[in-house]
Amino acid sequence: MQEGIQVPDIPREDRVALDPSSTALVVVDMQNDFAHPDGVLYSEDANTVLPAVRALLTAAREERLRIVFTQDWHTDDDPEFAIWGEHAKAGTWGAEVVDELTPHEGEMRIKKLRYDAFYGTSLDHVLRQWGVTDVVVAGTVANICVLHTAGSAALRYYRVVVPEDAIAAITPFDKVAALRQVTFLYRGSVTTTAGIAFN
Repeated sequence: MQEGIQVPDIPREDRVALDPSSTALVVVDMQNDFAHPDGVLYSEDANTVLPAVRALLTAAREERLRIVFTQDWHTDDDPEFAIWGEHAKAGTWGAEVVDELTPHEGEMRIKKLRYDAFYGTSLDHVLRQWGVTDVVVAGTVANICVLHTAGSAALRYYRVVVPEDAIAAITPFDKVAALRQVTFLYRGSVTTTAGIAFN
C-alpha cells in the first residue's frame, strides 16, 4: 500500500441551475437489497441518504421533471453473482424500490442488467424522446452503479449533476473516488440537494 497519496480537490458548485423541461432525475438502485436493513447487500450509507433522495424526488415532482428509477434485475444464473453473491433477483422483494421512495404512477422503472443503467436498456432512447439534456443522478452505490450510469450519460453527451448528499457509498474512499471521476473524467457537476435550483 502506498503511503502519502494526496486526494485531489473535487470542485463543488454551491448552485446548479437546471431547466425542469429538459432535466431528468435518475434514482439509481434504491432497492431493498441495498437500502433496507434486511437486504442482502445492505449499506448503512444507503439508508442514511434516503432523506436527501426523498427531498430530490419531492422537488422533482413539484417541478414536473421526468423521473426514472433504476433497478438491478438479475436472473438465477447471472454471472454478477460470482462477484457479489445473489442479490436483486427479478421479481423478489430485494429487487423492489424501498417503500420510502415508492415510484408514482407515470414514473419510469428501468430494469438493468449491469452497473450501467444504459447498458442493454431503453434509457437513452426514452430520455431523448423526452427531450432531456441534463440528468441528476442519485442513489447507490457511488463508485459502482451511480458512477457507471453517470459516466455512461456523460459519454452520450448529457450534462451530469451529482448531489453528493444523495449518493451512498460502501466506504468514504469509494465516494471520493466516484466524485473525482464525475468531475475530472466526465466533467460533471457535484453539488448538494439544496444546491440544485430548477428555473
